[in-house]
Amino acid sequence: MAHGWGYGPNNGPDRWADSYPVANGPRQSPIDIIPKEALFDSSLKPLKLNYDPANTAGILNNGHSFQVDFVDETDSSTLTGGPIIGTYRLKQFHFHWGASDERGSEHTVNGIQFPCELHLVHWNTRYPSFKDAAGESDGLAVVGVFLKIGPANPRVQKVLDALSSIKTKGKQANFSNFHPKTLLPNSLDYWTYDGSLTTPPLLESVTWIVLKEPISVSPAQMATFRSLLFSGEGEDPCNMMDNYRPPQPLKGRLVRASFK
Repeated sequence: MAHGWGYGPNNGPDRWADSYPVANGPRQSPIDIIPKEALFDSSLKPLKLNYDPANTAGILNNGHSFQVDFVDETDSSTLTGGPIIGTYRLKQFHFHWGASDERGSEHTVNGIQFPCELHLVHWNTRYPSFKDAAGESDGLAVVGVFLKIGPANPRVQKVLDALSSIKTKGKQANFSNFHPKTLLPNSLDYWTYDGSLTTPPLLESVTWIVLKEPISVSPAQMATFRSLLFSGEGEDPCNMMDNYRPPQPLKGRLVRASFK
């Protein structure tokens, strides 16, 4: 973790602005969501998430989290509706989590953190590629899902079962035929606001859609998240945990709710 950005004392979120000045920009994420201050907007549409399990393209430990990648050359796994205009394709999903079951999510609600947060990352197909979209103000849409401690979640377990094959940074493995929609809660009520990536380069190109209802995960499952390593093969082992950015100032932005 000595090189580049990370989550340690010398390269963590407090230091990101040194290399990425946009870290102090007007629409940085995550934020603390205060439900009573969110504006109910009756014009917000229901979310439509149409995913094809056949698009699952593998799983990777990128040294900051792990991600499940998807083939994104066709419109077979898409997000439409909600606060966005047009069609956004699913690129990948990943998680952020803490060193304990008391913390780990990036967004907070009334200042309260969840143990873990899932991010499903999509890009706007009006642009030629994910890379092009990531630089545009309406380029990305990320659906955030909170994980709370409760019964073991068999759908999350299917992902966790693959982690032993990508324990160290840079490892990737086959992971196929997974339906990301199974990770969503029953209710798709959401808060939405204009924000950014929560990891460098922190581009201010994300329409955030944070679901109100969490999904459950057991303490044993959370321990499996923390069994991953930030470090590469042959390096001193460094367990992957506390890989989240704290909430950023709202700076006058409006948070809207799809529900009363």
